[in-house]
Formats: sequence, C-alpha cells, structure tokens
Amino acid sequence: MRRSCFALVLAGVFGISAFAQTAALVEEVPYITTPDSVTLEMLRIADVKAGDHLIDLGSGDGRIVVTAAKQFGASGLGVEIVPDLVQQSIDNARRAGVADRATFRQQDIFETDLSAANVVTLYLLPEFNLRLRPALLALKPGTRIVSHDWDMGDWPPDRTVTLDVPDKKIGREKRSRVHLWRVPARVQGLWCAGAQGIQLTQTFQSYRAVLRGDGAGQDWTGRIDGALLLPPEGGRQRPSLQWEDGVLIATAPVAGLPAGTRFLRSAADRCAG
Repeated sequence: MRRSCFALVLAGVFGISAFAQTAALVEEVPYITTPDSVTLEMLRIADVKAGDHLIDLGSGDGRIVVTAAKQFGASGLGVEIVPDLVQQSIDNARRAGVADRATFRQQDIFETDLSAANVVTLYLLPEFNLRLRPALLALKPGTRIVSHDWDMGDWPPDRTVTLDVPDKKIGREKRSRVHLWRVPARVQGLWCAGAQGIQLTQTFQSYRAVLRGDGAGQDWTGRIDGALLLPPEGGRQRPSLQWEDGVLIATAPVAGLPAGTRFLRSAADRCAG
C-alpha cells in the first residue's frame, strides 16, 4: 500500500490536530509501490492515450503518471501527501523527459479537484475509495476510474482483470486485481419530449426505462456506458439514448418519435403536451 494511505489512516486515528506528529511516523511505515506490470495494465484497461489527462491519487513515486506520459502520450497529475515522494516524482519525471506533461502536487487527496481528469487511478484502502466515490460519480460521464485491488463497495466495476504478480510485496496471494469503472451519466428522473416521456430509474450503471404517453407502461432495462444508455442485449427493437449536456437524445426511434428526438428532464410528475 502506498505510504500516503497510511498517513491518512494515522491522521484519522489520532485526529487532524495531531497530523503533524503522525506525519513523522510515515517514514516507519513500509512503502509498497505498484508493480510495473500492474501499472501498465491499469493504463491499458483505461485505454489511456494522447490527449487524456490522468490524475493519480496517492501517487507515491509517480510511476503511474510518468508511465502514462512516456509510454501512452497522456498528461497527468500525481497527488501525494508525503513531501519527499513528491520531490522524488518530480525528479523521476525530469529523468524520463516528461516533466512538461507529468506534474506532482503535495495535497490531501480529498481536497483535490478532479474535474479535469479523463482518467483517475487509485491504489488506496477500501474506506478511502468509498469516501472518494461521490466525487468520482460526479465526474463527467465516461471518465475512467481504475483501482488496483480495491473495489467501490456496491458500485460494480465494468471490468476486472486479474494478474499474476510473483513479486507482490503484500498479501499471501501473489495476484493483483485491476478494476475499471466508466462514470455513468446521471439520468434518474422523468424526461419529456412534448407529451411523450421516459421515466428512468438508475442504480449506478444499470437503468430501467418506463414509457409515459404513447406506449405508456412499456419498459426495458439496460446498461449505461458513460453517456450512452444501451438497450438490453439482443434488444434491437428497444431504443438507445445518448446523454449530452443535460439532454437525452434518442439514437433510435422511441414511441413513434424519430431518432434525434431530444428529451428534457422534467421537474413535474408528468409530461405536458
């Protein structure tokens, strides 16, 4: 586990006022880096590419951000609470020739603005993942979240890859799990196009749609892939919808309305004609 995680644990145990004293204890806690094979898989599963901006929370020696810049052409920010690791990361980026695209900041991960990220990477304890989860779910649809080993509670990953890691320094099982989530658009509620409506209920990346107006009562379930509401597997007759800047756009005909119909979120309990 990264040393920054332990610093946060100590702060929680001893209280914020004692953080300065507990920070001194960080040096006594083993610093476990992310193995290189896991780093590469985290970046691959997230499909990191040029033009992406990655934020690594608890960035340790900076290897994820540096690798994203050097091998995948992305830019990145590493957030780390331990000053010597921040400086080590800056030095590593300079030696790798990517200092212009790999930056590092000493900061509490819970105070970090994540809004610029296309990709967020984490190797944190489960309780920290859960504390970060609301901020991650609030990011723009399609943002990729990748966690080494630890999940997000009842928010299921879209994909998990298990790697053999013979040199893994923690745990008896010499394996690592890499979890990927794509932030789903937030679509809960009633969406209207004139008198025609779609009532959507959502649980993370799963949704249920019920038609209002023409075809009232018809319903289907599907999965949200970033900004796209996919129909059920094999459900070609069901419409799919695209979230775009707070509007749902039909990408296939729905309830007699053509593809391209725009549905607006309604504050009322029914759609007005």
